[in-house]
Amino acid sequence: MRVALLTNFIPPYRVPLYEEMWRRCSDFRIFVSAATEPNRAWTPAWGTLPVQLQRSVAIQGLWRHPNKFSESLTLHMPYDTIPELVRFRPDVVLSAELGMRTAQAAAYRQLNRKSHLVIWATLSDVTEQGRGRLRRWLRPKLLRHADSLIINGAGGVRYLRGLGVNPSKMFRAPYTTDLGPFLALPTERSVGLRHRLLYSGSLTHRKGLMLFLPVLSNWAARNIDRNVELVVVGQGPLSAEISGFHFPKNLTTRLLGSVPYDQVPDVYQNGGILIFPTLADEWGMVVTEAMAAGVPVLGSLYSQAVEELVVDGENGWTFRPDRPAEMYGALDRALNASHDAVNQMAVRARSAAREITPSTVAEAVFAAMDFARRAA
Repeated sequence: MRVALLTNFIPPYRVPLYEEMWRRCSDFRIFVSAATEPNRAWTPAWGTLPVQLQRSVAIQGLWRHPNKFSESLTLHMPYDTIPELVRFRPDVVLSAELGMRTAQAAAYRQLNRKSHLVIWATLSDVTEQGRGRLRRWLRPKLLRHADSLIINGAGGVRYLRGLGVNPSKMFRAPYTTDLGPFLALPTERSVGLRHRLLYSGSLTHRKGLMLFLPVLSNWAARNIDRNVELVVVGQGPLSAEISGFHFPKNLTTRLLGSVPYDQVPDVYQNGGILIFPTLADEWGMVVTEAMAAGVPVLGSLYSQAVEELVVDGENGWTFRPDRPAEMYGALDRALNASHDAVNQMAVRARSAAREITPSTVAEAVFAAMDFARRAA
């Protein structure tokens, strides 16, 4: 197949998947709206991928969510998509998200009836709460032009079914990366390391860390005979607030700032339990990475990765971050689990994540494209 992928930008963890897709195509081109985004610590690292930077306008927006957080968003509006597709003449257009680039891809689909449109809808029923009226009006119209759709998990299925999409047109393709460096790590951790808490991600209100810290402090204050350690990796607008947070004396925190992506496996090697208290996440790549590295996850069910991969009490612990008592209970069970029990959970965590490889995810993507070609 001759395939065009339309997306906003390429994070480093996406590169292995796109390389796998490139190997399976007769011709493949990635059209990106931007090299990176202002709130991302990553530098562009496309390797030898066939990437073309589009002409695009970036508009800053604000996402106000019912879960009581606001987050700035960069809305990319590429305006040369149709002429670029006419020049490239793809058999299949894979278009990420449900905005301007997909509207142009749908228009190209009407111009070239031999082409096929697959919408890569990286969203969930949680992430799409609080979206504006324009999006709610536009999305059902765009979805009617899709020959098939790719979603991350059950949350995406629920959202799209609510818009009238037939589940038979949906194909699950969760976030992935090269898991080799994570799978190479031992699943066992020492006694001192096994209960060390690790947070990795952006320091924004959406990620829920500012809701988790009071709960953790409360637990430490009630268990003064226990020493607790929290390592925070990442940066963002809440960095100063987190560093200035008042913790009990038996709770030690370390803020490491941003870590280059090739050094991320070292972070997991020195962590015992990943905390992921997000208020809304379309997936949560850190969950896949941590579980592959043998790190059980104490995570929010408002992440599709947690919903799909974490089985409470088996390979991690789950909670809803807007329910403090529920979060406290999950934290209490995690910190009171024995060293041997958590090491056994680490083995099961790795088993749940190890098959989410670029190869298996590419199979799902190509199944969606094959379905689109047959259905048209």
